[in-house]
Amino acid sequence: MAHGGSRTVILAALAGNCAIAATKFAAALWTGSSAMLSEAIHSSVDTGNQGLLLLGLRRAARPPSARHPFGHGMELYFWAFVVALMIFALGGAVSVYEGWQKIRAPHPVEGAWINFAVLGASVLFEGLSFRVALREFRRAHAGEPFWSAIRRSKDPGVFAVLLEDAAALAGLLIALVGLGLAEWLALPVLDGVASIGIGLLLVASAGFLANETRSLLTGEAASPRTVAAIREMLLADQRVAAVEELLSMHLGPTEVLVAVTIDFRDDLPGGEVERAAAELTRRVEQAHPEVTRLFLRPRRMPASVQAAA
Repeated sequence: MAHGGSRTVILAALAGNCAIAATKFAAALWTGSSAMLSEAIHSSVDTGNQGLLLLGLRRAARPPSARHPFGHGMELYFWAFVVALMIFALGGAVSVYEGWQKIRAPHPVEGAWINFAVLGASVLFEGLSFRVALREFRRAHAGEPFWSAIRRSKDPGVFAVLLEDAAALAGLLIALVGLGLAEWLALPVLDGVASIGIGLLLVASAGFLANETRSLLTGEAASPRTVAAIREMLLADQRVAAVEELLSMHLGPTEVLVAVTIDFRDDLPGGEVERAAAELTRRVEQAHPEVTRLFLRPRRMPASVQAAA
């Protein structure tokens, strides 16, 4: 399946973070700011993360094979989990370590105005990237409360970038406050404190992203709204007596497997049961294009009923 919206969001973030990372590293080397170095590391990790998400999109788009009969859609979830690990290890942990080193041996920041100029430009570029991700996210989850939509989203290509950009903007604010106070109060140790704050923010972001992708990797069900709509559609058919079990699992952001145990009316002949199953399958797949695999299993009759027949 195509993931045009996800690809657009990732490419926008990749372009912005690549330029921002190079600028931040130059500013960090010139001024010796620990908070700026943490921000440079943060942007570098984000750039690598977008590359991994693009790799995940490409591999997830491969067609089904004999070894992977349901396709490769869940590869995107795996690479999103790797992104969470990178944010934790290369972003959060390194930033905390760098901040601690600055606290142990504080030194004044040289040319602080360069840091403020770079951070201001970074806020602009990160804001533009965040706007692209937010617009795509709202388009896909129109009418849903924001936090609830984040938890229910099945597309890490969008919500991972949205989370990264939000964390980046918050990190820039921490860096601005830390550097500003360090200059104003002549306390360079606050630069290190800001670096630790950025690191802890990244660790928290990584934990949230890892938990969301873990849920998807272990077989998360389709949204309750989709499950309820499919059940209602099946029950609306006069040939259906009951829907006893309806199980679902995301095989990718826009690919859902649905397995249903269905009780057809007892007076339906065998040929009519087959016809009903085929028609119901077609209706569900037409109404819900994300359902790429639908399995209907007629309820097994009790042994006493089979013997009587």
